[in-house]
Amino acid sequence: MTDTPDAPATPQPEGQATQQPKVTQRVVAQYIRDMSFENALAQKGLSGDLQPEVSVQVNLDARKRGQEGQYEVITKLNITSKAKESGDPLFIFEIEYAGVFQISGVPDDQLHPYLLIECPRITFPYLRRIVSDVTRDGGFPPLNLEQIDFLQLYRNELQRRAQAQQAQKAAEAEPGPSGTA
Repeated sequence: MTDTPDAPATPQPEGQATQQPKVTQRVVAQYIRDMSFENALAQKGLSGDLQPEVSVQVNLDARKRGQEGQYEVITKLNITSKAKESGDPLFIFEIEYAGVFQISGVPDDQLHPYLLIECPRITFPYLRRIVSDVTRDGGFPPLNLEQIDFLQLYRNELQRRAQAQQAQKAAEAEPGPSGTA
């Protein structure tokens, strides 16, 4: 039995979708853009058995860089820990963690969600470790962040923007007071 070369691909009839380009992604760099940790507990000298209440706010940002197909995606965390009973702050931790990605093959209409969902998923484990290490080194038990659902964050932001646009249109449609006498 002999091997035969594959037959040449037959051209697709007009009207049929062409094959999607292969998506490629490479992490070029990851780094801390900005970080601040304030240990209010030590500064104020609070003592006793304090039960912490932790609040985590997440914001995402993405921007194109100078090189073709390169994007910087920034995950911003604002973490506050307060004593449950008194509400006194225990610590405040703010961090901006960036990843630089080389991306190709993502259609333009899918690039925005790709940058704000898939890219933060890749950098999040590293950011989680930094948060754990800094809180531990700051004199607190290590804060182990739960997994963040970046898809849900993206959907929530789209919904918030749609509601803001509707509110703006409604405000513009309301007649203002007439200035005629």
